[in-house]
Amino acid sequence: MDELSKAYNPKEVEDKIYKRWEESGFFTPEKIKKGGLAGFFQKKFVVAIAPPNITGELHMGHALENTLADIIVRMKRMRGYQTLWIPGLDHAGIATQNVVERELKKEGLTRHDLGREKFLERVREWKEKYGPKILEQLKKLGLSLDWSRERFTMDENYTKAVYETLNHYKMKGWIYQGYRVINWCPRCQSAISDLEVEHKETNGKLYFIRYPIAKGASFAEATEGGSAEYIVVATTRPETMLGDSAVAVNPNDERYKSLIGKKAILPIQNREIPIIADESVDIAFGTGAVKVTPAHSIDDFEISQRHSLQIFEVIDKNGRMTKEAGSLCEGLETSDCRQKVVEKLEGLGLLEKTEDLSHSVGLCERCGTTIEPLYSKQWFLKMKELAELAKKAVKNSLVKIHPGKWVAPYMDWLENIRDWNISRQLWWGHQIPDSDDVLDTWFSSALWPFAVLNWPYKNHRDYKNFYPIQFITSGRDILYLWITRMIFSGMELTGKAPFKNVYIHPTVLTKDGQRMSKSLGTGIDPLALIEKYGTDALRFGLAFQTTGVQDMRFNEDVIDAGKKFANKIWNASRFVLMQLEPDREYELKLPSKLDTMDKELVSELKSLIKSTGENIQKFRFGQAAGDLYHFFWNRFAAVYIEDAKNKMSETKKPILLWLLANQLKLLHPFMPFITEEIWSKLPIKGKKMLIIEPWPK
Repeated sequence: MDELSKAYNPKEVEDKIYKRWEESGFFTPEKIKKGGLAGFFQKKFVVAIAPPNITGELHMGHALENTLADIIVRMKRMRGYQTLWIPGLDHAGIATQNVVERELKKEGLTRHDLGREKFLERVREWKEKYGPKILEQLKKLGLSLDWSRERFTMDENYTKAVYETLNHYKMKGWIYQGYRVINWCPRCQSAISDLEVEHKETNGKLYFIRYPIAKGASFAEATEGGSAEYIVVATTRPETMLGDSAVAVNPNDERYKSLIGKKAILPIQNREIPIIADESVDIAFGTGAVKVTPAHSIDDFEISQRHSLQIFEVIDKNGRMTKEAGSLCEGLETSDCRQKVVEKLEGLGLLEKTEDLSHSVGLCERCGTTIEPLYSKQWFLKMKELAELAKKAVKNSLVKIHPGKWVAPYMDWLENIRDWNISRQLWWGHQIPDSDDVLDTWFSSALWPFAVLNWPYKNHRDYKNFYPIQFITSGRDILYLWITRMIFSGMELTGKAPFKNVYIHPTVLTKDGQRMSKSLGTGIDPLALIEKYGTDALRFGLAFQTTGVQDMRFNEDVIDAGKKFANKIWNASRFVLMQLEPDREYELKLPSKLDTMDKELVSELKSLIKSTGENIQKFRFGQAAGDLYHFFWNRFAAVYIEDAKNKMSETKKPILLWLLANQLKLLHPFMPFITEEIWSKLPIKGKKMLIIEPWPK
């Protein structure tokens, strides 16, 4: 009989055990033999990883969501499901291009110095060098992924799926090119998705500006004798007024009803603009009258479309004022123009007042540059029919969203959805045919659940055998931009919902509630925690803290408690092994004779077996982890083992082994390394590796 060392050392165990799992082939469903037939199971359980970016490093969000997914996968595998968990990476268009451009900058080069093809060669070299690193980091988490099926969103087969989808939408007449206001990053020189806009609370000012009511043909006549009437608008960006097309008020606002249909004179530009009524105007904001700048506000553009307003582009793609802004500001950066405009308004007596204001400013998540809403020609995908498919999938329970509180915001987003801007002004990505643009990264990742299974090759064994998948998990920040898009893509392109269940896991914050960010110095490196405490401690601590709340305030003390729990499991297991007869293999079954305490512990463990399975199934990870911790530490180790020390007998030994072995099975999804190592030492007849041992009944 093999013995356990005196103390548990994760560093001596984890790499050895992971290598053993990989060599066993048990991550690959076809290689697991059950009843003599490889991969022949009654039920399947398929999961696709939320693919990390090739630029990425493992962060706490990755650690949490993948630990939780692995807990479910490992339990399902032990329950006899043909289990497949598919790994992969996203090409992350804008993020990857930015990283490589920063590397070129160190050499004094830009992508334009290289040209498109040479630049793409550099990106591919970078991907081959750094892309696999995060996958190796995922292995450190102990994830039971089928590495033989690793996917990448720029692979040949995946690219085939992307263009098949683009052609499908074109044939249906849902793809069009047109002018809309989009989020533009002057640094990245590309349209970016809503997700790539990071909103930061900033102390600024609210400017109250007088727009004279037109009386004649000129600004001078309107203000003659100082007796002008004004309509006062409030704005945080006075520089954009140079591109105003109208002043809008709410039709139900009694203060302005008499002005609707009249004209105001736009200060500085001295042109007449209409005063219009639109129900989108918030009566309570500022003065209840708003300036309408269609080329530089998404909301204002929508107003302009309803009222057929003229569009004036006064900010260019470099974030500078255009000729259309007028001689006062042409060529200036927006911040400098703002100062000039405010000074001019003060000189004209048209700046009524300013107020300090804390407001949200959109920044490019990748480079921190202030986003400019710009009027731009882009490719769009019509969303009306696709949105209906996504709503139908959830309404009809084809897809279940957990927790259920996310169903309402999911539906609300679909009710108010705009056509999807699918083009990006980048070089790295799937190039749109006959265009210099590439497709939005989310366009390709929306195909993930079926493209990883070799769709559109519908006769491919993986697509036929494993689609649709059963489960996927992500954070709430990409519920709309990824989860929703996967749902309508699956419904439209395959005729099936792409997965049955989606779990929106908590967002991991710092202990004091701050957002974790490497750049802000608030990030916590999971690999450093693994180095300090071991993987099992990190996994157990994360699961323990997953209690159904929206935000998880990460507490390292719980990871330390996970390490102490691992030591307790090790020491208790070592005690049990020391009681067993050397060179004897035991049947894993209870003797017929049990005393009162035996019966009590066996009964409690049977209840724990039932509740643990139910809690994992219902995504109550914290409850399951807490129950396992309490039973092992407080009932098995502190009470039963201590009692057994005084009553050790030949009957007690198989009971101790049975209790320990079944707890190791329950703990395995949470703490796979230590449980697999201990299991390998147990003298049990006919045992297999713990990863494929049957879940206790």
